[in-house]
Parts: sequence; C-alpha cells; structure tokens
Amino acid sequence: MSKQFKTALVLVFGVFLGISASLTGNVLANKEEAKGLPLDQLRNFSDIFSRIKTDYVEDVEDNVLLEHAIRGMLSGLDPHSTYLNPDEYNELRIGTSGEFGGLGIQVGMEDGFVKVISPIDDTPAYKAGLKAGDLIIRLDEKTVKGLTLNDAVKIMRGKPGTDIELTVVREGEDKPLSFVVTRDIIKVKSVKNRMLDPGYGYIRISNFQSRTAPQLLQAINNLKEENKAELKGLVLDLRNNPGGVLNAAAEVTDLFIDKGKLVYTEGRIDNSHYEYNAKPGDVLDGAPVVVLINGGSASASEIVAGALQDHKRAVVMGSKSFGKGSVQTIQELRSGGAVKITTARYFTPKGRSIQGAGITPDIILDKYTVTSADDDSVTRIKESDLSNHISNPTMSEEDMKKSDKTSGKDKDEKVLATEDYQLHEALLLLKGLTIFNRS
Repeated sequence: MSKQFKTALVLVFGVFLGISASLTGNVLANKEEAKGLPLDQLRNFSDIFSRIKTDYVEDVEDNVLLEHAIRGMLSGLDPHSTYLNPDEYNELRIGTSGEFGGLGIQVGMEDGFVKVISPIDDTPAYKAGLKAGDLIIRLDEKTVKGLTLNDAVKIMRGKPGTDIELTVVREGEDKPLSFVVTRDIIKVKSVKNRMLDPGYGYIRISNFQSRTAPQLLQAINNLKEENKAELKGLVLDLRNNPGGVLNAAAEVTDLFIDKGKLVYTEGRIDNSHYEYNAKPGDVLDGAPVVVLINGGSASASEIVAGALQDHKRAVVMGSKSFGKGSVQTIQELRSGGAVKITTARYFTPKGRSIQGAGITPDIILDKYTVTSADDDSVTRIKESDLSNHISNPTMSEEDMKKSDKTSGKDKDEKVLATEDYQLHEALLLLKGLTIFNRS
C-alpha cells in the first residue's frame, strides 16, 4: 500500500469520527461545539494516529491502535475502569460464577507496578506464599513497569500446569522475593464453615459471587445442625476478601440485619442511584457476631463490615481495610466485549464513604505469631497436691482430680492461638459477649 493511499485512509477515518473538519465545514464544527466535544484535542488525536500509520517503525493495524486508545482512555480515569475485549469479558463472567483460569490473585496497579490486593484461598498464588500488599515488579524476565494492568494479567494467564516466576517487593523485606507459581484452573469455593467450640461457629467468605448469600445461609444451617442447637456466636472472616458482586454483599448483610438501610450508591446518572434495605429476619436471632478484616478486605467485604458496624450488629476486629468504595458497572458492547466503568460511590447506612479511607475496626488487632509460654515438662504443685489439704465441700475428690487435668478443649484453644491469633481473640470476644448478654 502506498504512503499516499494510507494517508487518504486516515483522512477518511478522521472525517468518519468527526475529527477532521476540513470536508464538513462550519456545520459539523457547530454540531460538535454544541455537544461540548473538544475539537482541538480530537484533531490532535487524528494527527497522532496519522503519524503512527505513516512514520512508526512497524506497520500497526487500525483496530490495534484504536483498542490501545480505548484502553488508555479508561485506565487514565481510575485504577478500576477498563476495556474488556470479548475474551476478557468472557473470563470475567466465568470468574464471577466461581471458576476461571490463572494464578488466583486479585490485583490492581500502584506506582506502575502490579499490586496484590489479595490472594484467593487455596489457589496457586495463595499456596506459593503471595500476600496482600505485595508489589509485583517482574513477570518471568519481563519488567512490569510500563505495562498496563491488562497486559500484565495476560502474561500471568496461561495454560494450566505451566509455571511463571513472580518477583515481588514486600514491606519489611530487604530485597525482592521470588515465587514460582504454577498456573491452574481456579475453582473458588466462596463459603467455608467449621465449629470453633461448642456453640461457636466460624464462616470464611473468600469472595462475593452471585450465589454467596444462599451458600452462607446453608453454611449457618450446617453449623446449627452440627451443634444440635442454635449458635451462641459466629466469627465471620472477611480477611483478604477482595470483594465481588455488590448485590451479593447486600444479600449477605441482610441475613444478619432485621430492618433498615444496608448500603446505598450515588453517581451522576439516575440508574446509578440504588438503595438496599433489609428484609425482616435475622438468621442468628441476635446472637453476637465478630467480623475479621484486614488490608486485603476490599469492596464488597467492606460493604458488609461497614453495614454490620453501623447497625451495631457485629464487632469488627482486625486492621483497617483496603478502602475501595466505588462501584463498577459492566456494560456490554456490540463488538461482544464490554466496558467496566466506575459509575458510583457506595456509602454505609450512616452515610460513610469508604473510598480511600477503608473500614476502621472497632478493635484494632494486628496479625501476630504467638507461642505457648507454658512449660509442659514441669508439673506445677497445686493446693490439692498438698498433704492433708482441706477438702472442698462442694466437690468430691474424684471431681477435683478431673478438674485438674488439662482438657482437650484447652489444648485446642492453644493450637488455635498459635495457628491464627486473630481468630483466637475473636473467639474469646464472642464468649465474653455471650456471657455478658446472658447476665
């Protein structure tokens, strides 16, 4: 193709978009000015497009240049707005339903590097040791600086079973860390549950999917059945939960709140204004709840924590959350792709915006590693071991001996404290709240 013919094509393209006014006269200019379009900037775009087509060292297809322009226009708005081509849009839909390919990390951009918002439970990235807050600076031999988030994500995606080396910078470490992660099909189980102690349940929500609320309700019923009675209290673990579907967050919150506002959104257009209100009923019938959050808790998990905190329905414990208080709307395009664009901010029932601020816990508790201070090799002497000790009028000698022995429950609590100190403290708080409410 000749240079002259290429230039002619560019001019035709410019006229088609209303960028070039050379053939349309004052009528087009007046129309564009009435709509508020910046003609000078559009002409500048046309000029740059033309120079790339004629002078760039390699030939670039028009559709590639236009996709780059669209991606740049959206990524320049905020870290969450983006363009999704048909393949990326399909992967997003699969991801929100609970199964997708990749490493298993929720990521964003910070200072030109890929930031790990949260590794997803039981995924390759989680098992390899990636943590919330890690900055990925290299993917295999490719430097991340200068890449868009979509470009970086494309590199991290790949055939299941193949490896990728991630070089990360982590706060508190003197030098970058290297992790080899094996790609896999990611199957996310949104809700997990277990009993911590008789009467006290634990539920972990790893992310918010379309069916998270009914899965949570089923998990609570499973705990009640295992306990053979109503629960005395529940720990709801939202640590390292990167968020997900807004409706799912509202539905989860509604399970614990009997009435009132749960969350509302505000934006520039009419259909960005939503208000979610609770339906009657509390699945725990008022039993105390402790919510665990940390810096990896973002978006939908902050909605749940903020609403339960505002309604004084739960005690929020842990460290300050991520602070993503914006709503992204997925709008499908005729091309089969979609645009994900920030259309609103969301607010807690009391009107707090979480954007950039996060949720501050009622009880701030950082993550610690603890060990037992007891020396089991030393047998401590008690009053009941002394010769001729005075008897207890309310207990038999046999009962006294039983009470002296360390129960299996005590051992379980020690194990919990050393494995997950924050969860151990949440359980102790639940027990205290139960005793207080009973009194």
